[in-house]
Amino acid sequence: MPHNDPADGPGKRLLRRDLLAARNRMTPDDVRESADALARRALGLPEVAGAHAVAAYVSVGAEPGTLALLDALRARGVRVLLPALLPDNDLDWGEYTGEGSLARVRHGGRMELFEPAGERLGPEAVTRADVVLLPGVAVDGRGLRLGRGGGSYDRVLARLEAAGARPALLVLLYDGEVVEHVPAEPHDRPVDAVVTPSGVRRFR
Repeated sequence: MPHNDPADGPGKRLLRRDLLAARNRMTPDDVRESADALARRALGLPEVAGAHAVAAYVSVGAEPGTLALLDALRARGVRVLLPALLPDNDLDWGEYTGEGSLARVRHGGRMELFEPAGERLGPEAVTRADVVLLPGVAVDGRGLRLGRGGGSYDRVLARLEAAGARPALLVLLYDGEVVEHVPAEPHDRPVDAVVTPSGVRRFR
């Protein structure tokens, strides 16, 4: 199945464009305060509190911030896995051991990402996580997530399903990004919960 997402139709593209424009209007202080609130909310979830391994990602730009959460998880002794983008848009994984373990990587003309600088653990490493944090732009009342359009996390979700892995699937978003309806494709899978600065909403 190709993953530059030909199924990413005009409805998804329009919604994504509007929500990303709203993110880009946020100040650095807004982003930082939201990141602290998101970390507190996420750390209070039973799934996160009981996790031995969490697959996450490093937020960039005005994305809902993750670094405070990653550091808090590490301080608790949780193993934190971070993705490294492969040329075919699939994801490999490496371990996060603090900000010094990150490398700034530019993929083609796209934005720079922060990826694990150490040993690569293979795409299957995500199947051993108890919790998977999925990046997103929106989620709707069914728990369907709107991603960035690259399809990388569709592959992650398909890999989890094929392995019979059942980690908790969580999305970190801003309050205004929980929307009424996300245009869905047959392969879209709902998440378990969305965490925003003001609270948590569960879907299943």
